[in-house]
Amino acid sequence: MKLGILSTAPRCYSTRRLMDAAKSRGHKPSVINTLKCSIDLQSGKPDLYYKGKPLGDYDAVIPRIGASITYFGTAVVRQLEQMNVFVANTSGGISNSRDKLRSMQILSRHHIGMPRTTFVRDKADVIPAIERIGGAPVIIKLLEGTQGVGVILADSIKVAEAIIETLQTAKQNVLVQGFVAESKGRDVRAFVIGDQVIGAMRRVAQGDEFRSNVHRGGKVENIELDDAYRETAVRAAQIMGLRVAGVDMLEGKNGPQVMEVNSSPGLEGIEAATQSDIAGAIIDYCAAHTDFPEMDVRQKLTVSKGYTVSELAIPEGSKFVGMSITDAAFADQDINVLTLYRGKTVIPNPKVSRVLESGDRLLCFGKQEAMKSMVPKKTRKKRNPEPQHLEPEMVAHANAQPEYS
Repeated sequence: MKLGILSTAPRCYSTRRLMDAAKSRGHKPSVINTLKCSIDLQSGKPDLYYKGKPLGDYDAVIPRIGASITYFGTAVVRQLEQMNVFVANTSGGISNSRDKLRSMQILSRHHIGMPRTTFVRDKADVIPAIERIGGAPVIIKLLEGTQGVGVILADSIKVAEAIIETLQTAKQNVLVQGFVAESKGRDVRAFVIGDQVIGAMRRVAQGDEFRSNVHRGGKVENIELDDAYRETAVRAAQIMGLRVAGVDMLEGKNGPQVMEVNSSPGLEGIEAATQSDIAGAIIDYCAAHTDFPEMDVRQKLTVSKGYTVSELAIPEGSKFVGMSITDAAFADQDINVLTLYRGKTVIPNPKVSRVLESGDRLLCFGKQEAMKSMVPKKTRKKRNPEPQHLEPEMVAHANAQPEYS
């Protein structure tokens, strides 16, 4: 396997371990400096140049994209995807995980345990938002901080308000999260590859430091996760669209609370704690999956005119409740049910005998007009508004000076 490791730090522990692990398995690895890549675009031929020359054919690439180059780094990964190169983590997955707000928004709809979180911009909203998540103490986080940088513990509402105001004045966006007291100074990192956790460690902060990151002096110890923590870690990585991920969780009284899903997790701490060849496991995973490069499914499926990918909800009272997929006659209307979502359960490629329940969501591919016809007429009318005649007084009112009460 010709393997590329996309990294700007060839001498760091993680990059060197990946190189050594690949060489020991007889592969041909090389480090590709992300910032020395050039993206060339032309009709039907996406291409990538490295140091002014064509990159050449690679079987797989492992992205190690630092936070400071997220935009360009994900663009390079996206180009590799368009060139049908297998990438250990997709550009979409990296983008999802890198923005803390975006990642929490995505996870929040999937029944994944997490600390209560709020995001505000108006100063007047700060105190009510903090009170909604349980009051002080709270954790304040910069949206794109890494290795514990930009994570602040505020032990009172007044202190939190002052910190948030200062950061917003400096044009920084921040998240505010409820403090999980029972997990103070420690957290769990589960290392996920594919659909399994291959190692886990507990990180414990030292002294008065509440951040447990290894780069902050945190001590690590090997742990065995129970099924709830394993399932949460794997689901969080998959929801983010990541094959290789470090999932950081707090040990809350109600079970695992996901703090962050890292798309470029460091290997030094996890290998030291578990004494396992984590780098080698990543290489083996890539070697086993090089024939299955990631693709943008929506992009592939919607190139056919009149066809689309959409999600159909089955609300309470729907005529489809109690029907099987066969009885609902989706196939007769040229609609294929790809996945059925039922609460926390995901059922891929459901059997046609599966009986539908209220609250089910169906991910479908098929004729757009046929799927639209399943939406009630009243709702369809709302979704397809027709512009009314614009009266002169409407324009005059919009142009008038505003009146404040």
